[in-house]
Amino acid sequence: MKDRKIYTLNKISPVGTKHFREGYTLVDTIDDAAGVLVRSQDMHGMEFPATLRAIARAGAGVNNIPIEECAEQGIVVFNTPGANANSVKELVVAALMMSSRGIIDGAHWVQDNAGDENIAKSTEKAKKAFAGNEINGKTLGVIGLGAIGVLVANTALELGMDVYGYDPFLSVMSAWKLSSHVKYADNLQHLCEVSDYITIHVPAMDSTKGMINADVISKMKDGAKLLNFSRDALCDEKAVADALESGKLSCYVSDFPNTTSVKMKNAIVLPHLGASTLEAEDNCAVMAVREMQDYLDNGNISHSVNYPDMDAGVCATESRVGILHRNIPNMLSQITTFFGSYNHNIENLLNKARGAYAYTLIDLSHPLPSNTVEKLKEIDGVLRVRVIKGSN
Repeated sequence: MKDRKIYTLNKISPVGTKHFREGYTLVDTIDDAAGVLVRSQDMHGMEFPATLRAIARAGAGVNNIPIEECAEQGIVVFNTPGANANSVKELVVAALMMSSRGIIDGAHWVQDNAGDENIAKSTEKAKKAFAGNEINGKTLGVIGLGAIGVLVANTALELGMDVYGYDPFLSVMSAWKLSSHVKYADNLQHLCEVSDYITIHVPAMDSTKGMINADVISKMKDGAKLLNFSRDALCDEKAVADALESGKLSCYVSDFPNTTSVKMKNAIVLPHLGASTLEAEDNCAVMAVREMQDYLDNGNISHSVNYPDMDAGVCATESRVGILHRNIPNMLSQITTFFGSYNHNIENLLNKARGAYAYTLIDLSHPLPSNTVEKLKEIDGVLRVRVIKGSN
């Protein structure tokens, strides 16, 4: 197999990078790199070398990567959904407790009074100011039932909460993992009306940005608590701030400090700790490395955000060709006609589309001459051709 250079744009857990086979080298520059491993570094505005074939984000969110620009250059972008789900779930559970009990304020009081020689006696008088409520018997509304949302919902049930879930795009896999005791809300308004606590677990997209707005908040119970461990852009934070001031919301817990959230009344703002565990970093790194290596070595795609997933297994034929192209009429016909015109026998062919882009993976019974590859690139709509095995 080919030797490959991988640029690590952020510090990536060695637990993951050790999964690269022999022949892969981690480098400190993107020049001549076949792949990039990244966490949170902003890649917008970066120039990508012609050698770059894949970017793997060791995490779920890909806001820091120019997705469409990569697609146009035939660069497959991967993420690692679910790899940090348990880490986020545990912090959400902690947030339920923090929003219900005076834990943060109480701890600050103890620190502020550390010099009090009668601290034990003073505590007995002061602690009434930090009294709270138990979450047992309360209702939690979970918006988004993906990997994290399902874990949060199931755990909340175990903590004695009544749980409602809302997700119009619930996948079959998530449905299998979701407890049958989670009640399904037909719409967002229904979930808001019944929930004492609401937690958001959806990706930040054009269709979801600002989804928690003044109108949605008006449907919530008076004194409801809102938890946001997905992205700050999902909430109209001016509306959240106004609701906190009026008492409509009693608490907002966010994992995303910004100039608005840090000044809110009755808000607990954490420094983006959702995936900040050693275990999550290890899991994300392992998943990112495996995805990238399988694509570079076999042409298989798993958990891409700009091209369709595809798995043809390990290539057992003489040659394998991966063609990244636009999803436009007559592309597959042109590609197969092209191979037929050169008397190339296709043993296996997979073709899938995702939005504006598509991917065709072809196994041939003989090596593909390099000059044939150059001619294949001339088909209008072809963005990139990769000879994964068998070029001569």
